[in-house]
Amino acid sequence: MQKKYLMTPGPTPVPSEVLLTQAAPMIHHRTPDFSAAFMEAVEGLKYVFETKESDALIFASSGTGAMESAVANCFCAGDTVVVCRNGKFGDRMKQISEAYGLNVIDLQYGWTEVVDPADVATALEENPGVRGVIVTQSETSSGILNDVERVGAIVREYPECVLIVDSITGIGAVPCKTDEWGLDVVMTGSQKGLMLPPGLAAVTVSAKAWRAYERSTLPKFYFDWMKYKRNLDKQTTPFTPAVSLILGLNVALKMIRDEGLENTIARHAKLAEATRRGCEALGLTLFAPPEGRGNAVTPVWVPEGVDGKAIVKIMKEKYGVTIAGGQDEYTGRIFRVGHLGYFGEFDIITTLAALEMTLAELGYSFERGAGIKAAESVFMGE
Repeated sequence: MQKKYLMTPGPTPVPSEVLLTQAAPMIHHRTPDFSAAFMEAVEGLKYVFETKESDALIFASSGTGAMESAVANCFCAGDTVVVCRNGKFGDRMKQISEAYGLNVIDLQYGWTEVVDPADVATALEENPGVRGVIVTQSETSSGILNDVERVGAIVREYPECVLIVDSITGIGAVPCKTDEWGLDVVMTGSQKGLMLPPGLAAVTVSAKAWRAYERSTLPKFYFDWMKYKRNLDKQTTPFTPAVSLILGLNVALKMIRDEGLENTIARHAKLAEATRRGCEALGLTLFAPPEGRGNAVTPVWVPEGVDGKAIVKIMKEKYGVTIAGGQDEYTGRIFRVGHLGYFGEFDIITTLAALEMTLAELGYSFERGAGIKAAESVFMGE
């Protein structure tokens, strides 16, 4: 028998309380029972998005559905948008924008670089009439945390330009103050900090984003925000919802409320720091720069002479610990340890122990136990 540990940045582990709720008998989605559960979920989402002013819309989709909805509902074909990208999911927002016929001002950075808000300010100054700025807050592929607060302060000065933030791996792990920072559209997915299986996505829509919707002429049907807004007023959804996921979402959101959002974010910060210190104690080099490291995932360079794919394979097959490899051009060159959602101290200790045994098996030289000791020091406040 082998006990398994899921240490990826998505899907993430699901608490037993959430799983048991989803196993309850099905209820019909056009009933008062579902309406009550649905509205509880909407209010809970507004809590984790830190908004009272924006509407929270829920889709039965992956996070990419929310990403596509943001483009389809905010723009017209031929509109100009600034897309900031320093990882795979910034690239995806560019691809979606181009698929809908938008003119993209491409602020491209390396995957180890942080988006510079000054570049956004320059792009807006030099290109009058820009209708949107799109940025990923927490890049799953690179572990980079971009400063959407500063970007929000810049975009706020442009009344006809909306700020769209992909916080799919940010919500619940890092501060994302939707109202305070002037974030017009923010999105997340269920299989990340919300501690659910994949299948739900959520977006918040500000008054400014609704004004953008009113002029938008891009085609939309399933992801038409107004359909969801009108049904939200009736305490239901326009299409069949993922009923069990929404019931589970309420349990997960209650867990976050009980812990307190600030405490949830602080827990993630400590887990991330312990993971980073543990890896560095083994002589490994972190992928993301110190000025831009998030709390959701820690990417690490594979040491020279070690097979990066073998690290992931051995940890999963021999030790039952599933981590993520690198993506695109970084396949085999980095590995990624997730600590987003339902994680605690001993998940990190276990993962570092498995990593140490794997690296030793692959011939990498280091002080055995150093990673575990470094992580323990973080958890013990040393």
